[in-house]
Amino acid sequence: MNSAGIASAELEATLLLGHQLGIETVGIYLSAEDIVEGDNLVLFEGLLSRRLNREPLAYILGKKEFWSLEFNVTKDVLIPRPETEFLVETVLQVLQNKETGPENAVKILDLGTGSGVIAIVLAREMPDAQVLAIDYSVAALQVAYSNASRHGVSDRVHFLNADWFTAIRDGEMFDLVVSNPPYVAREILDKPSDSGPETLAPEVVGHEPLIALDGGMQGLQSIYQISERLLSFLRPGGWFFMEIGADQGKEVMDHFHSIAGFDSITVYEDYAGLPRVFQARRED
Repeated sequence: MNSAGIASAELEATLLLGHQLGIETVGIYLSAEDIVEGDNLVLFEGLLSRRLNREPLAYILGKKEFWSLEFNVTKDVLIPRPETEFLVETVLQVLQNKETGPENAVKILDLGTGSGVIAIVLAREMPDAQVLAIDYSVAALQVAYSNASRHGVSDRVHFLNADWFTAIRDGEMFDLVVSNPPYVAREILDKPSDSGPETLAPEVVGHEPLIALDGGMQGLQSIYQISERLLSFLRPGGWFFMEIGADQGKEVMDHFHSIAGFDSITVYEDYAGLPRVFQARRED
């Protein structure tokens, strides 16, 4: 797999073998001298072939770790990433700071929930919270519901098939709105993968759902759509947090200030020093 440009090829091959044999990684190393043969060998070679075709490891395994929890993933959902963990971490840090915000948001809206990782982790970390998680994809919602059940929060995380705010009742208000919207610029998606510094890996453009990636021109289309109706559903004093692209901080701040009418706005840099989380608060 090294020749195919796959980093950590040996580790990934070990994980695939463990997946096929149904044993933990440590068991692979302990039985390194055992011979894989028969159906197991054929099926393992099939898994390797899928990875050589640059299918993401998480899709082949059907799972991905996020916030030290294991989540189900399929080709219908975006694979959870460290950037989104930083979004969740930022939300929790801000809300737990008694000087700047409520210790617990009791009513949360997750726009574009995908696999449900944001909604589920927030529900686990905020035991009093009720979460409404929305996605346009029915298939994605099925994955999200399986994850909510798996992690014991299906009684407090409710799922709705809709396009952003369209199915929410008029007058319904939330203490906290979070989103990881599609924010990849279409001009980047249109470039051949691995063809330069501003291109995406073939695992992304060839396998992950386009609907979860494509943010239109400059990657701002979905962000602007959310901003148009956000104030109608965000309670006075409520918070909005959103994952953004590393080059979108200024544009998003300017838009939410001048067009969407927010005065209290901040952009947080991730651990790589890149703008990653946009925060806005509705004034009381």
